[in-house]
Amino acid sequence: MKKIIGMLLIGGMLAAGLAGCGSTGTDTAQTSSATVSTDGSTSMEKVIGHLSEAYMEENPGVKITYNPTGSGAGIQAVSEGRCDIGLSSRDLKPEEAQSLNGTIVAIDGIAMIVNPENTVSDLSIEQIGAIYKGEISNWSEVGGSDAPIVLIGREAASGTRDGFESITDTEDQCKYSQELTSTGDVVQTVSSNPNAIGYASLASVKDTVKLLAVENVIPSNETIQSGAYKIQRDFLLVTPKEKQLSQAAQEFMDYATSAAADDMIEKAGAVPVKR
Repeated sequence: MKKIIGMLLIGGMLAAGLAGCGSTGTDTAQTSSATVSTDGSTSMEKVIGHLSEAYMEENPGVKITYNPTGSGAGIQAVSEGRCDIGLSSRDLKPEEAQSLNGTIVAIDGIAMIVNPENTVSDLSIEQIGAIYKGEISNWSEVGGSDAPIVLIGREAASGTRDGFESITDTEDQCKYSQELTSTGDVVQTVSSNPNAIGYASLASVKDTVKLLAVENVIPSNETIQSGAYKIQRDFLLVTPKEKQLSQAAQEFMDYATSAAADDMIEKAGAVPVKR
């Protein structure tokens, strides 16, 4: 009987020891998990999405969240400490830059495209703005054939449209013939209409359409990185100057701004920063 009791006591001690090991493992897993919250630009949805997915795949203990509130709201959120990293598709204003850092993570290069049959090869930003506002309505007015210009653009919620209109100073003034829901649709429509003009992220342009030079500069990763091509804007990661990021947020920032992230940035339709 004593022998049986002794064996039961030993078994209980072993079970307690195993339970203790299990508890320690759970605590460690909880400690190693972390969330990095991002908030801001809807135009950066694809960029932050591709970067987050790639990072979380390599770092399963980290969760990256994204709240698409717009650049201004994202800047305010990080300023007030409601998120780790703000996302902005515009430069910081002087008053914002006093307390915040804006780190360029990618460049949004927006290419102007026409049908391959179109003889026009170069336009100025002023001409592009006039075309999309309907002030120039025939290709002959910019050196092309005598044909009406068909204006192709994106739907109102598109980040590419937001970028294009802000750069060409055409917000709420464009006289679109068609407003399409994807870059692929824009490319396809322009490729099938000799009189069409459209805009698309450079990475999404195919050889079925013709790239226009803008002020004598053809868009490419090189001309966008150098700033020579003008229809572009920076995508920023916004962080506080006076407050240190959490370890998880800093490590994600380090990845997003490194050469290791360039492939993901290109897959998202943006241009990597020149390093």
